[in-house]
Amino acid sequence: MGGMSLLSFELPSLETIELVPDGETLRVWLNRPESRNAHNQLMIREVGDLFQALNGQTQYRVVVLGGRGKSFCAGADRKEQPPAAANDREARYINQLGRRAARAIEDCEAVTIARVHGHAIGGGCCFATSCDFRISEASALWYVPEVELGVPLPWGATPRLIAEMGMSRARQFVMTSERIDGRKAAEWALAHEVCDGEGELDAAVERWVARLLDLPALSVQMAKHQLRGYAQITRLGDLSEFDGDASARSITSEDAQARFGSF
Repeated sequence: MGGMSLLSFELPSLETIELVPDGETLRVWLNRPESRNAHNQLMIREVGDLFQALNGQTQYRVVVLGGRGKSFCAGADRKEQPPAAANDREARYINQLGRRAARAIEDCEAVTIARVHGHAIGGGCCFATSCDFRISEASALWYVPEVELGVPLPWGATPRLIAEMGMSRARQFVMTSERIDGRKAAEWALAHEVCDGEGELDAAVERWVARLLDLPALSVQMAKHQLRGYAQITRLGDLSEFDGDASARSITSEDAQARFGSF
């Protein structure tokens, strides 16, 4: 019996993100192309709020996350100078924004696909690996520079990388800050498919979207819940709760100050 959906959803108006509805697919574009979609505090907050809000709707079954311009996301916007926090609790909340955004993508009820080209650096890599599926251009740069910069990898990314690529590769990727391209990302299980050029990338993304939409909606969602449930053993004793605290402390070290200044 038909009727009005109890889970009505209106697309929000966002400053750093462009939303393009396409039937049962929502295309989410990080939209700061002038800075290669480097994330500022506002973008991180908008990503988290959007993916949390998507849990309150059933209209969009697949969400494709991509970046406008030359890159998916080139990491943190080093030029940003956000206002000082009003107090310690606000500072701690701000330090946890990235973790909340990545977790919101990971826990989204819709199936998520990352369309990666150009750069997936730092937080950009975290955004991508939080998605269910990742399609990468062959020349895309995957890189987490945090250890090289003198700080630990935040945003709950370490347990996520261990779960996705295995401890051995995660150790290599994180501890040595190794830069890898899309082909190696596929070899290391960071990417599900690798493509030559953006034309092939778009075609591959459309193929994945079509396949997912061709499958029964409920069984796809329940399979995602099953997989997520079995994988959540990594959340037992979840130390990522303190990722923001560790980053805030370590960034004041002499090594971090010197390296951030020259990066």
